[in-house]
Amino acid sequence: MHQAKRGKTVDEIIEERIEWIKTPVRKADGEMRPRIESWENVASHLRRFLSPRLGKKIASEVTKHDIATLSDAIVNGELGKPSTSNARHMRRAASGLFRWAAQAGRDYVSASPCIDLPPLDEEHPRDRVLTEDEIRTLWHGLDREDMPWDRKTRHAIRFALVSMLRSGELLPIHRDELNPDNDTPSVDIPARRVKKRCVINQPLSDLALEIIKEAMGNYEYAFTGRFGDAPLSRSSMHNALRGTKKLAKGVKVTHTPGICELLDIAPFTPHDLRRTAATMCGELGLSEAGISLCLDHQANKDENGKPLPAITRKVYNLATRARVAKKRAVLDAWAIELRRIIGEPVKAIECDQRRLAA
Repeated sequence: MHQAKRGKTVDEIIEERIEWIKTPVRKADGEMRPRIESWENVASHLRRFLSPRLGKKIASEVTKHDIATLSDAIVNGELGKPSTSNARHMRRAASGLFRWAAQAGRDYVSASPCIDLPPLDEEHPRDRVLTEDEIRTLWHGLDREDMPWDRKTRHAIRFALVSMLRSGELLPIHRDELNPDNDTPSVDIPARRVKKRCVINQPLSDLALEIIKEAMGNYEYAFTGRFGDAPLSRSSMHNALRGTKKLAKGVKVTHTPGICELLDIAPFTPHDLRRTAATMCGELGLSEAGISLCLDHQANKDENGKPLPAITRKVYNLATRARVAKKRAVLDAWAIELRRIIGEPVKAIECDQRRLAA
């Protein structure tokens, strides 16, 4: 039996591992969700990179040299576009796979081959920030009648710029998560959709509220797909901005041109919209702490930047009145600035200025 375990191929343990990580288990908030919630990304890295080169090999015979050679191949573009980031993701997924395979009760391998690998080159963070002219061109270009991308996706792109939320947080917004009709409109993003697994209470500026109301209409989700009963996929905004591809005689050619190409704007991603908003808010002299809160970069810190005790992070709602007020001041000011950039009149400016002064 022990020998049979050691005779399993990499492909066999990859599929077994994927079944294990995608199995629903009860989380701390009581919901049943996959054991590893990013399991689809892990599965993709294992199947795209590890399987083609090492899938047929006996798992217990994989060496450190095999993993290092595969890393080099990814970095050099032998398995697609050259990417140090993909090599890093592959290593992380492979390390988890082999550590899991070596655990008692499995014993598919005696030890992980992912220990003490040569370091990968440092990656330089993205720094794409749209200019005012690009924002203006994008905003008005999204209204063009000849756009091949549906209007809900275009609404989502605008909302991402205005709200500073991530794609995975904003695209599945449901009617029940919105609080649009009180004096302080907001949206509650549930913990299961948030990177840090903490509820986000994001204030909605008047501009954000306009966009989401128009996008939602009579549907249950703010940004619905083709049939209206489910939210857009997480890749929808990225695909719309960059365009879709198809193969023609083995060469990738543009099938549907992206919004960036159609508007003659240098390529950018949905995440670059968050960076643009944060950067411009910084240039306006707005509170760095408030900007960070809008980006959900301080979910584990108090108003003074000090780490919260673990019990506070786990049990209590972090969206205190003071924190939300700081976010609202930033997001309202950003809406005013956006209206100036795109050439629209600012609505209820006196009210907004009172909020900023609060």
